[in-house]
Amino acid sequence: MKLSKPKYIFVTGGVASSLGKGVISASVARLLQARGYSVTVQKFDPYINADPGRLNPYEHGESYVTEDGTECDLDLGHYERFTSITTTTNNTVTTGKIYKSILEKESRGEYLGKTVQVVPHITDEIKRRIQLLGATKKYDVIISEIGGTVGDIESLPYIESVRQLRNELGYQNSVLIHLAWVPYMAVASEHKTKPTQHSVKELQAEGIQPDILVLRAEHPLPDDVRRKVALFCNVTHDAVVESIDKPTIYEVPLSMHAQHLDDVILKKFGIQDDGEPDLESWSEFVEKIKHPKQTVHVALVGKYTELPDAYKSINESFIHAGAAHTAKVKVHYISAEELSAANAEELLGQMSGVFVAPGSGPRGIEGKIEAVRYAREHNVPFFGVCLGMQSAIIEFARNVLGISDAHSAEMDTKTKNAVIDIMEEQKKVTAKGGTMRLGGYQCSLKAGSKAAEAYGTDSIVERHRHRYEFNSAYQSQFEQAGMIVTGTNPETGLVEVVELQGHPWFVGVQFNPEYHSRVSNPAPLFVAFVGAALEYQKQNQKAETAE
Repeated sequence: MKLSKPKYIFVTGGVASSLGKGVISASVARLLQARGYSVTVQKFDPYINADPGRLNPYEHGESYVTEDGTECDLDLGHYERFTSITTTTNNTVTTGKIYKSILEKESRGEYLGKTVQVVPHITDEIKRRIQLLGATKKYDVIISEIGGTVGDIESLPYIESVRQLRNELGYQNSVLIHLAWVPYMAVASEHKTKPTQHSVKELQAEGIQPDILVLRAEHPLPDDVRRKVALFCNVTHDAVVESIDKPTIYEVPLSMHAQHLDDVILKKFGIQDDGEPDLESWSEFVEKIKHPKQTVHVALVGKYTELPDAYKSINESFIHAGAAHTAKVKVHYISAEELSAANAEELLGQMSGVFVAPGSGPRGIEGKIEAVRYAREHNVPFFGVCLGMQSAIIEFARNVLGISDAHSAEMDTKTKNAVIDIMEEQKKVTAKGGTMRLGGYQCSLKAGSKAAEAYGTDSIVERHRHRYEFNSAYQSQFEQAGMIVTGTNPETGLVEVVELQGHPWFVGVQFNPEYHSRVSNPAPLFVAFVGAALEYQKQNQKAETAE
């Protein structure tokens, strides 16, 4: 820790949603880290849900899981991937959590019969949460991303809390970054700054003056546009930064540094720091992404394939793993509902790897099972995660062991051969949301296995998100037929990893390794899977050349 007490950065958004506040927050954190400051990032979501674990992935993208077992917004994945920090339940706050806490206090009589109101009770709780990370661990900078868009009714308590807290902290101890959209009107061939001006005006009406403006745009902004925004929005010219579309989100920190965003932030804090951030390894990583030496094609079979954000951590893990091989992993999204024995060759025949994604529920399960069958029978590298592993178990039971009615108890409660069954501790759980097996658990790996080879150790910790598990009553049948258990939880015996003997690369895991993939440390199993896919592709190319 360089500073005697923490500084605070608040990131808000205006004009439209999905402008990339999470990436900007993570980029700022990465830049400050690269200068030697200890940083953490937290997300405040204005929706009333307690967490996104019960939200439809089509609406909200994936539900990320922290090490301590908290289901949270996918932006926490950005924070961890960019900075390698380990987030916890304190890094994610929703309006639902805020109101629940307030009502519990009220029921305990902590308000002494007073009327409970948005101001000061709700805002006080929000301010407490903002400062909670600094109270539990020493950080130089705490970045708080405020979800939603300025002007939304549900965001008002958060904006008011930021206004109050900035007054209490002192303005040199906090910086507010506002991200706004500057649309380009092709008909007029010019950028339009009015939406940004109105967004800032909305903030000012709520008592907040932004210190820095990050302008999201599709095309580079002329300097006169930036000067105009600075003039009308009451910020200095050097504090207007553009954020245009990049080939990869990992280029954003480099772009922000090129525009001296980190210098401006430190200046606003009153910190004299003439050093340069150490971004050498980051730049090398970006170069590998932008200039791959080869491309490998991998099928991602899932039921939310219309929305790639539903598999955000998986997609980023493929990027990290590809960079480790100086390769581009071209992910082909294949709807599990549309995959069948009749079209498996057409959809999977040109793939060098088959990845079956996690999920829940019966929709698309038969397509996932068919994808496993194709990969197993054609010796295509296969990787299954969570339900992907369970699909592999079901497929093997049906087509190798000859148990025709084998299924998961989740999909068919009446099956007599539940090779996938509900976990013992889950049998009495009826509430949904935050009640699954969540967070980091230890796994012991079998020496000589593909998994142990990938990790380079026989003991790992990976994050989980599931209720069902491999039914160990069938383990001996599976192993006699060639599907071997190579990873188990040392305390419960829960099967964590299965591998298929005699296959070039066939691995299924109950945990979610994508949650641990980082720019600086790609998920080992993804790296190994991509390596196997590259080898498969190489062998196929040799065979085609020989013909």
